[in-house]
Amino acid sequence: MPARLSRPDFSHEAALGGRVAGVDEAGRGPLAGPVLAAAAVLPMPVPAALAALLDDSKRLSASRREAAFTALHHWPGVEIGVGAASAAEIGAINILQASLLAMARAVARLPRPPDAALIDGNRAPRLACPAHCLVGGDGRALSIAAASIVAKVLRDRIMQRLDRRHPGYGWAANMGYPTASHRAALARLGACAHHRPGFAGVRKG
Repeated sequence: MPARLSRPDFSHEAALGGRVAGVDEAGRGPLAGPVLAAAAVLPMPVPAALAALLDDSKRLSASRREAAFTALHHWPGVEIGVGAASAAEIGAINILQASLLAMARAVARLPRPPDAALIDGNRAPRLACPAHCLVGGDGRALSIAAASIVAKVLRDRIMQRLDRRHPGYGWAANMGYPTASHRAALARLGACAHHRPGFAGVRKG
């Protein structure tokens, strides 16, 4: 039987001290739609019932992500900021810089500036507070796990809305990722304004 994956905890935030924002993004790989980032500050100590809901969003089912998302938005002491970079911005400055821009916007939209930020990955945006990178942070730090859930749920909702406005690409199911059906739709229909210029397989209609 395979070993169970470890769960995120609050040790990285506690080591930094103060109000620490976990920051993560969703949507770096798709051919369409924005890249969306979230920043989350959790209450100290983190209630056990809340911690039990949080994990890397990729490890959670859609129903568990939705339950955690709802809890995060109603739990006393949780602070959330959200930022995005559009497909046009991605085309203008590249996906890495757009992801960092979305993260910086998310931190800026927290109700109060944090004392420090924990960033998922190995590149940090420019912030007004100290920023610390944590590779695999969405599976290691509770605040980053919270941010990953918020970013994933909100981006999926955006793609579902865009699917209704731009039918034919299957975005409600593929969320803009380069599935075989999405690539076939691009070949048939061409790209729309929400496709990312410069990404392989994207062309103007």
